[in-house]
Amino acid sequence: MDLASILGLLLCFVMCAYGIIDNAGIENIGRYIDVPSAIITLGGSFFCVMASYSMADFLGGLKSFTLIFKAPSADVKAMIQKIIDLSNVARKEGLLSLEEAAGDLEDEFMKKGILLIVDGTDPDLVRGIMETELVSTEDRHKNKISFWDTLGAMGPAWGMIGTLIGLVNMLYEMDDPSSIGPSMAVALITTLYGSLLANWICAPVASKLKANNSTEIMIKEIMIEGLLSIQAGENPRVIEEKLKSFLAPGDRITQDDGGEEDG
Repeated sequence: MDLASILGLLLCFVMCAYGIIDNAGIENIGRYIDVPSAIITLGGSFFCVMASYSMADFLGGLKSFTLIFKAPSADVKAMIQKIIDLSNVARKEGLLSLEEAAGDLEDEFMKKGILLIVDGTDPDLVRGIMETELVSTEDRHKNKISFWDTLGAMGPAWGMIGTLIGLVNMLYEMDDPSSIGPSMAVALITTLYGSLLANWICAPVASKLKANNSTEIMIKEIMIEGLLSIQAGENPRVIEEKLKSFLAPGDRITQDDGGEEDG
């Protein structure tokens, strides 16, 4: 589980709850609950996004919410070390020896690349096939990210629509001064709900999905460069230096000890 996502969303709720209770008192928390406002803001936002996507993409976007709670499983440094180990095997025993090593790999993308190399596929074709899959993966990720960006934009917009609806009703009741305050409060609650949807849920989810996408794409780019370097018969030390350039200095490994370099 990704502790940062869980704590972040939970603490955002705690901060809002504290502000409400400290300002209005726990006995008046009902002032901030209005079912029609929630229906206008949340219903309008989600259904507007539904109209913008196919049903399959809409449901897929909703399901992607759970992805932010999954801790990244990829160990970039370990993966680079694995490529260096494979390059040593290929250098000593030949490219065909990699077929046995491919059977022990859990990553399907790397396994696919190794099998293409073992089959004697032209390097340009290997790169083309793997980069096509890379682009396809990124497009799928961007579709999920776009879902949350769109929903985040709809929240404040539908909150404003709800506010305008409430203001129209308030203006019709201007002859009763005692109703103006409560009517204005109800009208503003829709804006509050829209802002919460955008900034408490949608923005963090989109940001986390973008970060996860960037990490996965970088890992796959490292795999492509590493496997093509192995196919080209490059020295393992050269491959190591090439792949280390993807990492921050403090995260780089050395072939000798597999540890971190000072950076």
